[in-house]
Amino acid sequence: MNSRRQRGTARATPLPSADRVPMSFSVGNTFSGPVQDRYLGIDPGLNRTGYALLVRTDEGPVLEEGGVIRSKPDWPLAERVAEIGRGLGDVIEEFSPEAVAIEQVFSHGSYPKTAILMAHARGAILFAAAVRHVPVVHYTPAQIKRLLTGSGRADKQQMQLAVQRELALLEVPEPHDVADACAVALCHYYSARMPVG
Repeated sequence: MNSRRQRGTARATPLPSADRVPMSFSVGNTFSGPVQDRYLGIDPGLNRTGYALLVRTDEGPVLEEGGVIRSKPDWPLAERVAEIGRGLGDVIEEFSPEAVAIEQVFSHGSYPKTAILMAHARGAILFAAAVRHVPVVHYTPAQIKRLLTGSGRADKQQMQLAVQRELALLEVPEPHDVADACAVALCHYYSARMPVG
């Protein structure tokens, strides 16, 4: 009985804060008017999850913050998943987005392990949004590519250039996790105002 209590006490030790790394970007335009909506785009990954917080303004979409949340590779899987969830939870609480947009996961026959690991990170992200009552919207890779470039088969370079253009950035956002998160956020930015039907 005592050993159970001791184990329970050990588990109650506070977890360390997540490794969130905001990136700095050279922006060609800034906003000074009222913020209408905020959308959080997510590129899920177990090693690095990219995030991008876009603001809807009268001048168009503006990147308010982009960055990555990293998990520690030497940690147990459960703790790595929890770290991703905590990091995204911190972002959601700080910025209060109207919605979280995330890319759908598809299984690749050549890389089944990659899809499984991404699914773990995706679960943590969905949980972080759900417990904070933020709606989650899912987009396929083809939807995101088609909306930003006009082609559902656009390559990574075309996507990065489209993100740079849409957000009036002076350079392509790096690392690619952030660029991908920007693309997902932009997809929702434009889709959210499209007429239904």
